[in-house]
Amino acid sequence: MKPLKINWGAPRGSGNTRASEKDLAHELDLDGLVSFAQEAEACGIDGLLMAIGFHLADPLPLIGALARETKRLNYILAYRPGLLSPTLFAQVVNTLSWMSNDRVSLNLVAGISPEEQGYYGDFLAHDDRYHRSEEFLSLLHRFWNESHPISHEGSFYKLEKARLGLPFKGNGRPRIYLSGGSSLAKQTAIRWADCWLRYGDTPEGILASNGDLLQANREIGLRMHVLARPTREEALAEIEAMMADPDEAHRNTIREFVAKSDSEAVKSSFRLADAAKNDWVSPMLWSGAVAYRGGPALCVVGSYAEVAQYLVSYKPAGVTEFILSGWPTRAEMRRFCEHVLPIIRDLERRAETESRAA
Repeated sequence: MKPLKINWGAPRGSGNTRASEKDLAHELDLDGLVSFAQEAEACGIDGLLMAIGFHLADPLPLIGALARETKRLNYILAYRPGLLSPTLFAQVVNTLSWMSNDRVSLNLVAGISPEEQGYYGDFLAHDDRYHRSEEFLSLLHRFWNESHPISHEGSFYKLEKARLGLPFKGNGRPRIYLSGGSSLAKQTAIRWADCWLRYGDTPEGILASNGDLLQANREIGLRMHVLARPTREEALAEIEAMMADPDEAHRNTIREFVAKSDSEAVKSSFRLADAAKNDWVSPMLWSGAVAYRGGPALCVVGSYAEVAQYLVSYKPAGVTEFILSGWPTRAEMRRFCEHVLPIIRDLERRAETESRAA
């Protein structure tokens, strides 16, 4: 098996320090984000997820700025169909591919909240958003794989002799992630994406849900948090301290948001957390922050060695990469890369040696 890709979530604002806080993305610290990206690159992180949402700065101009300040780091652009036409979106992504020297990937997100979609003038229901995503992706593939001009008349888009002068750098296309937890999301990933990006679960839970993806030769990526310390006792003490005096008003706000959400990924992550015994889905998976931070906050907790071994245990389930975060996210990234990532690489080397010997 090839080595796990380890990506990180770009911080919101200056980054939250505790799992039970409100979101702190009330301003854009571009210099701080540049510094974060440069440190991520120096630490050996493969890529940064540039998320999208009304509460965040838009990722398109940010990638353009960050790409100029880094040399190796990949940028995973999260974006939603319905905001830009397929032609304009392909043009923007192609431009970013040249600005970054082919270091941009695409994470297509159909949307998780009808209320938020309405902020942007988008009132499609859940299933229709995925049908639109399929049509959107089919057109993007045509822009990247076929000769121009392109004409198309579908349920959501109409193009007449569309053409672009600037191709994707190298005449290829970006790696495509498809986010979501529904059967429609999974089938869209099988048809049009390279990797199904979903919220976390146990390795057993991931394996039970991905047989058709593996048969289709699609990869699986997980969006999770990590909290690793020299010993398990120190990690558990850190959780206890971090969750002291939680913001219950914020928790109630999140609960109301989830009740209105039509996203299966969001709802299933909360069902998983609600069913957990004393906030533990498994001895390694802590769900206590999900109520405050949402599905990505399912957290692998333990000693450096335990966290490394647990992440590697996802590989037989078809997981090829992670997009991780922490509290505070920069300090956790630094700690992870210094202490956990070397153990992961050592475990992978040992497994490769044993496989060859067998």
